[in-house]
Amino acid sequence: MTSLETKREIAEANRRRYEELRAAGQEATPKALPAATALDGAPIAPGAIISSEEVPADWYTIVRLRRGDALRVIDPSGQSSVSMIGWRDEDTSERINCADTVKVQWSAALSKGRVILSDMGRVLFSLIEDTSGSHDILVGGSTPASTAAAYGATTRNTQENFVAGAAKIGLGVRDIPSCVAFFAPVSLDPNGRFSWSQSRKRPGDFVDLRAEMNATLVLSNCAHPLDPARPSAARPVMLVRHRVAPAAADDPCRTGSPEAMRAFEFTDRLYA
Repeated sequence: MTSLETKREIAEANRRRYEELRAAGQEATPKALPAATALDGAPIAPGAIISSEEVPADWYTIVRLRRGDALRVIDPSGQSSVSMIGWRDEDTSERINCADTVKVQWSAALSKGRVILSDMGRVLFSLIEDTSGSHDILVGGSTPASTAAAYGATTRNTQENFVAGAAKIGLGVRDIPSCVAFFAPVSLDPNGRFSWSQSRKRPGDFVDLRAEMNATLVLSNCAHPLDPARPSAARPVMLVRHRVAPAAADDPCRTGSPEAMRAFEFTDRLYA
């Protein structure tokens, strides 16, 4: 039987290891991330475009990506937020996992060089370009209750858009994971409460998501529940699916942290 003293020694060793990993994840890794993309940077060659579409305010769309495709999400007006959920195309029991995305990268801040993980510890998406760096992975999308509280009536909202989108691909409520919201400048104030930083939103902001697995997505263009604009300021957004080079051995998303490297190894095995 393990003595109480031995248990304490093991616990202390585990704590020291945790602190070492946390320090590396929160201090060293961000320094290795690439600089944000300029608003006029990273043009897409016309020949690389597979498809494009405009998503009206308050509506949603379904997008399927093949491994190696990229999806550029553009906020032309600087007023919209785009919420996204997704699944691995071959097996929809594997889905986007916001909690693991935060935990594995020791940060809730998504930006260029970061990855979005599945619940199997694999990389679903890499953020290969990003002008914004203002994305929310904690609060979630709007609901009937949040829209009623904000606007005095239940309007189209992300929760119901996700349910409708999932139904079109044969999925139900139990299949819907938590979402990532792009162009949603959520931060914590000194009291630990969520706050909204409108000054961090700019017309023309975009983010490029490179698919590391075959994926099916639902994207909802509804106002974020913390957006203070009354009425909703959401405007149409643009989605551009295009071809990009696969992640090389020295790709910054792949090499950004030991945890990301392992997640890529798990992903590569799936498609070996």
